[in-house]
Amino acid sequence: MLAVIDFGSQYTHLIARRIRQLHVYSEIFPASVSADTVRGAEAVILSGGPSSVYRENAPRNEELLDWLYTENIPTLGICYGLQLLAHHFGGRVVRGEQREYGTAEATVDDDPFFEGLERRQNVWMSHGDHVETLPPQFEKIASTENCPHAGIRHKRMYAVQWHPEVHHTEHGMEMLSNFLDISNVKRDWFMGDYVNRSIQHLREEISGNAVIGLSGGVDSSVAAALVSEAIGNRLTAVFVDHGLLREGESDHVQKYFAGKVNLKMISAKDRFFSKLEGVYDPEKKRKIIGEEFIRIFEEEAEKIGADTLVQGTIYPDRIESGVTQNADVIKSHHNVGALPEMMQFSTIVEPLKDLYKDEVREVGKTLGLPEEILKKHPFPGPGLAVRVLGEVNDTTIDMCRKACRIVEEELQKSGLYEKVWQGFAILFQDRVVGVVGDERKLGRVVGIRIVQSLDAMTANFVKMDWDILGKMSTRITNEISDVVSVVYFVSHKPPQTIEAL
Repeated sequence: MLAVIDFGSQYTHLIARRIRQLHVYSEIFPASVSADTVRGAEAVILSGGPSSVYRENAPRNEELLDWLYTENIPTLGICYGLQLLAHHFGGRVVRGEQREYGTAEATVDDDPFFEGLERRQNVWMSHGDHVETLPPQFEKIASTENCPHAGIRHKRMYAVQWHPEVHHTEHGMEMLSNFLDISNVKRDWFMGDYVNRSIQHLREEISGNAVIGLSGGVDSSVAAALVSEAIGNRLTAVFVDHGLLREGESDHVQKYFAGKVNLKMISAKDRFFSKLEGVYDPEKKRKIIGEEFIRIFEEEAEKIGADTLVQGTIYPDRIESGVTQNADVIKSHHNVGALPEMMQFSTIVEPLKDLYKDEVREVGKTLGLPEEILKKHPFPGPGLAVRVLGEVNDTTIDMCRKACRIVEEELQKSGLYEKVWQGFAILFQDRVVGVVGDERKLGRVVGIRIVQSLDAMTANFVKMDWDILGKMSTRITNEISDVVSVVYFVSHKPPQTIEAL
């Protein structure tokens, strides 16, 4: 087992996932974990985090660091983890004159950590502080233009300032793999093991009836299939049409799940729209939608005597909702941070909560779900409400839905739909002047967002062919009468999130 110590990074679970991809079982522990708790670990990774080592309440754990050092436990510090190691063992960490954020070029030494790699490496940085003076007995193994000690080591204790776990670090997986070789850990972890253990665990955890909110998206579909495999017809899948869905979603759900699970279809558009009337703030939208979902699930659960709610929560939902220790809230997801404080369910089961989207798809493939479900683009639980900047009503949702359909249709026509992570449209609240039929018209603006990602934790905007964007723009302005302008987002995640709100 490899232990990942969480110091609040947005990427902590991504580290654990990367290690699992390399077929080593990994677990995440809080920053305050005792040395005794992780004593059985063959190696330890210290995550990054938003703190500075000089902040008064910064997460530390001197006991753990001393144990790692004294026992020569294979250790890898990442970003804040590097600064923590340097600071604790007598080095000097300072605030940099120039923040490194994004891709940087690192010069790396001839060291086992960089085995098989060129001396110049493209790496992903996200830091302000840096190590100015090394601790005694540590040596430098890498540097960048703005960070003289971007990689350090002492025996089997390594640390790098960049994030090898994100795909923007070109050879990050090779670096992590080299660290595992240095650590001599066994590579015997496979996804099939996870599925089998999950099914067994679900059978033990759910003793009675359960309900799950089934949206038709990848996450809830895989969660429904997994729990159904475990408890059979004791699971009821509740599909709620809140009027904020993609075009044809209701038909899609009935096509694939009617007859396969206990499926209950609920029409609740008026109920949700009345709650959202006059609401502009995106966090309020998310919380309103999250609570209303729960109330409907409670009502349906009461009818069948269910006290367990199953959710298709995946780890990016939890991270962005700020549920990990020391992490910041990015946005509240309807099934995590937007849940109401009081619920009638005695148990909430989240079988996918530790997985990323590509892992969820792998689980679905193992369970035999069709490719048409597994390859669908992600869609937010609050639906089009978070793609409309402004008030939710029939007009704004209809415009956004049509624009999203056009973007997806053009991606499919061009053969790009399955090659990109996500493509959709956003309706802005502001209006701009346009010319329609030789007349001045004050109309709406639609934004197109198309990104490429591996795990939804980071994403790059896709450099789309202008002809394809032109077709999308022409169709949107021709087919949606009130739209006079179309723009394209050319921002990555970070700093922008993938969805607009």
